[in-house]
Amino acid sequence: MNYIGSKRTLLPFLLQSITNTVSEPLCNLVFCDLFSGTGVVANSFKPMVKSVIANDFEYYSYVLIRNSIGNNQLIKDAQQLIKTLNHLPPKEGFIFTHYCSGGSAQRNYFTNQNGKKIDAIRSQIETWFTNQSISEDEYFFLLASLLESADKVANTASVYGAYLKHIKASAAKPLHLQAANFTPTDTSHRVFHQDANELIRSISGDILYLDPPYNQRQYGANYHLLNTIAQYNVFQPKGKTGLPNYQKSVFCKSTEVYQAFEQLISNAKFKHIFISYNNEGLLSVEDIQSILRQYGHYQLFTKENYQRFKADTDKNRSHKASSTHEYLHYLHKN
Repeated sequence: MNYIGSKRTLLPFLLQSITNTVSEPLCNLVFCDLFSGTGVVANSFKPMVKSVIANDFEYYSYVLIRNSIGNNQLIKDAQQLIKTLNHLPPKEGFIFTHYCSGGSAQRNYFTNQNGKKIDAIRSQIETWFTNQSISEDEYFFLLASLLESADKVANTASVYGAYLKHIKASAAKPLHLQAANFTPTDTSHRVFHQDANELIRSISGDILYLDPPYNQRQYGANYHLLNTIAQYNVFQPKGKTGLPNYQKSVFCKSTEVYQAFEQLISNAKFKHIFISYNNEGLLSVEDIQSILRQYGHYQLFTKENYQRFKADTDKNRSHKASSTHEYLHYLHKN
């Protein structure tokens, strides 16, 4: 998926740094990814560790990790379910009405055809689950499949903070529902949809990986439409972009992030703590170091030339993204 802050390209750096630092066999350890996002890091560790704890406050992220981390057994009727959903007749529902040009709000996030297909598929998934025709595992597998497939045809510049005036080539393609992936394992894992600072008080493990928001961009605003598809609640969208009411993260607030971060580390019951952050974040390297050094042995890993996100759709301007320094802070907590 198109996702700000995705660690997919940084996985070799993260895996090498973490595995070289932690001396214990990973197969005996509990790994926690507290700000999972699309679950890239948690999914990488899932087959390597004893158990994974994954969490994200945004509901669309919870759906994705509930499938990729929470599901461990193959979905028996996966292909038949996907086939049935792909052949549903279109439906003029909430997404078409509020987020397509043909709807009453005339927003241009999806083509009319794709908006109607999203409505049809999302409604059918909910009907199956309400009627107990599908299990909870199948429910989140199908929801994750819809989110990933819808994202591929969204008429946006990577985020949903705004839509494009004209339909771009990828958004003009008909939505085709494809099965979301997950890795079956013999061990069970836990997935949460909670505030990180609340959840940290009730969990424990061996390796804690933190990838909090870096700046003032709120994920609840940038990815609001994925939340809307996932939750499928009726509400009155606000403004030109159709925003719902959403809760803002303290990690995106310059006046609150330091205290929130310190509380998170203080309450963490994990021996090995790794934090991804970059040089464009609200907290400086010195801020993070001053917090971590209070609690044990500190170490810093650095990765350069990591391209940052830049949503620039003007063809007359450069699309070359500037590089940043990606930091991986490590605390061996006392």
